[in-house]
Amino acid sequence: MVVGELHKLPHLPELPARGIGADMIGRAGALLVDIAIDTAPRGYRIVARPGAVARRAVSLLAEDMDAFEEAWELAGVAGDRVVKVQAPGPITLAAQLELSNGHRALTDLGAVRDLAASLAEGVAVHRAELARRLSATVVVQYDEPSLFSAVEGRLPGVTSLSPVNPVEENVAIALIDECVAAAGGNALLHVCGGDLPWKVLQRSTIAALSVDPSRLTDADFDGVGQFLDSGRAVVLGLLPSTTPGRRPSLEEIAAAAAAVTDRIGFSRAVLGDRIGISPVCGLAGATDKWARGALELAQRAADGLALDPEAI
Repeated sequence: MVVGELHKLPHLPELPARGIGADMIGRAGALLVDIAIDTAPRGYRIVARPGAVARRAVSLLAEDMDAFEEAWELAGVAGDRVVKVQAPGPITLAAQLELSNGHRALTDLGAVRDLAASLAEGVAVHRAELARRLSATVVVQYDEPSLFSAVEGRLPGVTSLSPVNPVEENVAIALIDECVAAAGGNALLHVCGGDLPWKVLQRSTIAALSVDPSRLTDADFDGVGQFLDSGRAVVLGLLPSTTPGRRPSLEEIAAAAAAVTDRIGFSRAVLGDRIGISPVCGLAGATDKWARGALELAQRAADGLALDPEAI
């Protein structure tokens, strides 16, 4: 597999995560360069000096990398394998971190740019270190659940008298592109909900987009079609993130992927070229058994689609 084949990323190993939601932001504190964070009543806050929380985040990330390297060596992984790591995107990071005054960092454009630069540098270092340890290609997924709300000006402020102004599209694109470049130019962007900011996504340099098909609107499906038409890849979240009541079959997964391409009027051939299959929103909350099972199902379904997409 080559680096450009981002449609295959969801079927590859990724570093374990220690939590979901706010923990994604806390974990990012281990990646930031020359910016420290600490806990605050509503989440995490930017602080002047690293404290116990920042040091703990760095320690946990180092432990995870050591464990992953050991498991990689014990498994005797061979061949040109690719590993995916994840980090919050620059918009979501700035939306969820607080300034010293309690307001979102997103309310201060200078702080937003500093955070994006810090994140980009930290991701580049993290990616290079892991690639060195594993002798493998490492690619990055940026999670941007707050992107739409930030661009549309829908994020609430501390009070009704302190609104969070919309992030200009050009600013959002520049910040995302800076982080994409730091990730080596090939990066996947994951957005959980529907009503995606398609003007930002289409004009950015992201190589692949990860979405939940069950939450897409008619306009979103049009956006997916245009994104694919630009020659880039789309990853469909078709597997539950936690253990389901009934394990889906390979046929059901493949049919769900085909339903998306059929709806947007694309040839089934695109299923083998630029459509990926993944869990809906990561596997941080999954049991070890389901994490292995979900990745196996995703891989087998993708392999089947690549072999004969017209057979569905």
